[in-house]
Amino acid sequence: MDNKLRPPAVPLVTVDPYFSVWSMADRLTDDDTRHWTGRRHGMTGLLRIDGTVWRFAGRVEPNAEVYYTEPAAMRQTGLRVDALSTRYEFEADGVSLSLRFTTPLLPDDLDLLSRPASYVGFEVRSTDGRPRDVQLYFDVTGEWCVNDSDQKVVWGEKRTDGLRLLHIEHEDQRMLTRSGDDLRIEWGRFYLACAEADGTRTRVGPASLRKAFVRGVELRPEEADSFSMPRAARGGYPVLSVEFDLGRIGDGAEAGTAASRLVTLAYDDVLSIEYFGDRLPPYWRRNGDVSAEKMIVSAVRDYEAVSERCETFGRQLRAEAEKAGGAEYADLLELSYRQAVAAHKLVADREGSVLFLSKECYSNGCIATVDVSYPSMPLFLLYNPELVRGMMRPIFKFAASDAWAFDFAPHDAGQYPLANGQVYAQSIEGQMPVEECGNMLIMAAAVSLADGKIGFAEEHADVLRKWADYLAEHGLDPENQLCTDDFAGHLARNANLSVKAAMGVAAYAILCRLSGREEDAARYLSRAREMAVAWEELAADGQRYRLAFGQEGTWSLKYNLVWDLLFGTELFGRQVREKEVIWYLARRQRYGTPLDSRENYTKSDWLVWAASLAEEDGDFRALVEPLWRFANETPDRVPLTDWYRTDYGRQMNFQHRSVVGGLFIKVLKDRWAGRRFI
Repeated sequence: MDNKLRPPAVPLVTVDPYFSVWSMADRLTDDDTRHWTGRRHGMTGLLRIDGTVWRFAGRVEPNAEVYYTEPAAMRQTGLRVDALSTRYEFEADGVSLSLRFTTPLLPDDLDLLSRPASYVGFEVRSTDGRPRDVQLYFDVTGEWCVNDSDQKVVWGEKRTDGLRLLHIEHEDQRMLTRSGDDLRIEWGRFYLACAEADGTRTRVGPASLRKAFVRGVELRPEEADSFSMPRAARGGYPVLSVEFDLGRIGDGAEAGTAASRLVTLAYDDVLSIEYFGDRLPPYWRRNGDVSAEKMIVSAVRDYEAVSERCETFGRQLRAEAEKAGGAEYADLLELSYRQAVAAHKLVADREGSVLFLSKECYSNGCIATVDVSYPSMPLFLLYNPELVRGMMRPIFKFAASDAWAFDFAPHDAGQYPLANGQVYAQSIEGQMPVEECGNMLIMAAAVSLADGKIGFAEEHADVLRKWADYLAEHGLDPENQLCTDDFAGHLARNANLSVKAAMGVAAYAILCRLSGREEDAARYLSRAREMAVAWEELAADGQRYRLAFGQEGTWSLKYNLVWDLLFGTELFGRQVREKEVIWYLARRQRYGTPLDSRENYTKSDWLVWAASLAEEDGDFRALVEPLWRFANETPDRVPLTDWYRTDYGRQMNFQHRSVVGGLFIKVLKDRWAGRRFI
């Protein structure tokens, strides 16, 4: 079944912030494939049918300044994006091609989730019963292993355990020397692997290998001989290529059966993260006993079993999402899943504890940002709460250091991939005191409730109490400060931020109850209730509640209220949620309800959180449907943005961010329905 949703960008190879490649077009032949930042990470696919060459991915000519008559594109007849796989269907000349991209980001298997190997599967069959002579060509470029295509690459090939392994890497292997947002990896080694077999040919060479395949000839000797290394990634455009001679498809007893082939793309980054001075390898090689070659061999060996697990996971996710919010909501969750996971890097610290480090993509590149972890949390609470603890550990570590001088929680732990301490701001004016204290407390309570494990929160009991006390004193009527929606600037007396403060204090009460400290639980819950009562008086403004206390005629999405439902704390009256939902419905524009009364833009994560306040299924769907329409119609072809215009559907900024994990909040709400935690 094809998606009704036209994705703004289609996930192909999605592993981590550096190894994440997408198609930003309706058809895979309309454009080159690209890194999530928009830089080309080229991939080309060609199919020769009875001597005529057709194109199914990318382009043959890599240089936009050079004219070349591209082979005709196969007709793309289908596209299906589910949680872990993307399937394209093509037809031409009586032959069909099924192309499947799978990245097995299975949340209950951290070794597999962290394994940087992504599958590209091909199935070719005759559609008219006539035998066809078919050859398939596929390549990926050296652009995948450099930040800039002027950087020089070197390459090689080896054979091991029945596999052919092509590899390419930046000549200058300086690991973990730069940090930033719009950067691609420039160290480590990129691999293309396929099985040894008759009729299979692999080569590393210039992109003109594609033109040779189109002409049905060998690369000219002088061209092959002159292609030496090192050379710039744009110098002849080195590619890792494979040709599969599939022979006669649909001939005799084979009629109707598919010829299948598999390519595995992998990236060994060797060292992934600098963590307060420690240079950490990826999680899959945390014990130091697995080479990249062994990792790839295992990935290929496991393909069938892993694919089955991915199919099962995808079906279950889809079914639960449809039950929670309908088909359009399910489409959004399927599109969001791989993006949310691939905006993180999974490593282990020196004690073996999980670290799940987000990159604040297309924002400022911060690592382990608290107000990015907070909105992304619902997905991970659903599927593996330990990953939420992995988001929080860097913040606890930094907050306990001498480098952090404040009584409230930090904003981040550095700039990706260097987690050496907060970079967002040094002065008090640039901090988010109420925001980050509330986020950390709510996350600590939520993750403890998700799997019943309280030990992690108890390890950090002292700092959590300090942050709860900070909110109890300063959170009800916040001073002029930033919140997570920092693009809107500083705001004093922020009503939604005040809700977060009350929920943070209530979250701490829950932690006290879970730890058996009943007296503390009662005291902090009482304070949270006092804050909620006062809030209703301060925020009330006719048929809705204000953006900021004292600002009549204003309003905002009170998305932080959702935790009052999830925790079952009932701090705020039911009438608060009912009035707000009615107001949100009345303020809908074509692409959603704005974030607040100041501008016609919204945040997709907060929009779904606000919609989840609705008691009626129809109201939830009515608020989320415009978000689906935005994804389906926006002209900005980027991995799903979370900040966009509600009037004319254009991206404001942000793409490929982990916060789309927040769209899973309604599924979490339904799973936790009827539970009271205090």
